[in-house]
Amino acid sequence: MILAVDVGNTHIVLGALCRDSDKITFTAQISSDRGKTADEYAVLLQSLFALNGFDPRREAVEGSIISSVVPGLTPLLRQALEKLSGLPVLVVGTGIKTGLNILIDNPAQLGSDMVVMAVAAAAIYPKPVLIFDLSTATTLSVLDERGGYLGGMIMPGVRLGMDALSNSTAQLPHINLEAPKRLIGTNTVDCMKSGYTYGTAAMLDGIVQRVEGKLGKKATVVATGMLAQSIVPYCRCGIAYDENLRLKGLRLIYLRNSERAK
Repeated sequence: MILAVDVGNTHIVLGALCRDSDKITFTAQISSDRGKTADEYAVLLQSLFALNGFDPRREAVEGSIISSVVPGLTPLLRQALEKLSGLPVLVVGTGIKTGLNILIDNPAQLGSDMVVMAVAAAAIYPKPVLIFDLSTATTLSVLDERGGYLGGMIMPGVRLGMDALSNSTAQLPHINLEAPKRLIGTNTVDCMKSGYTYGTAAMLDGIVQRVEGKLGKKATVVATGMLAQSIVPYCRCGIAYDENLRLKGLRLIYLRNSERAK
């Protein structure tokens, strides 16, 4: 068993993964909190393990791996995992084998989350692949027919955009991100829901069309992230939703570096 932790700006996702298959025993999610200590995170993780009937010191756990886009949280989660499992922890970053050919101007600038998703997509899906991550930011990663990382796009996330809209206007409320009742809204809240849902879906459709035009061929399109499930059903270009793409990538990277983790 492998413990995998993906640390994002908004949420931290924990998963227990089988070494020899892509089976995921359980996943759990907590909020990213820069104010917590390593001990506090250890207590939180221990509670999540207990809720899922999992004891990392008794189960056949061989090690852990972390991907993080919040540098301040990385050592805290690493210490917490080491304390709970008594095992070494790999951190995705410099010196880690990923097997990904990164073709951007400065490969060191590519976030670990983007690396992890690309590794998973390159291994699982027909290439070329377009990967959308709808989280705090909305990002696109483009893999060519050989699995090389060509580059991508970074856009404001849906929640960020809606919060900015509400904060910058006098009469628009803060709303929950829920599915719209209809395409053409008939009240303020429904207009906002329709706007972010269909607007984001149309943006993804348009980006896919333009990138495929640039590549000169059709691509597999995959979406992940906490908001992807709400948007993908409204897209027209055919997008596969993969909730656990990051965890799958972390498993593959762990296996490629397993000797270092022992």
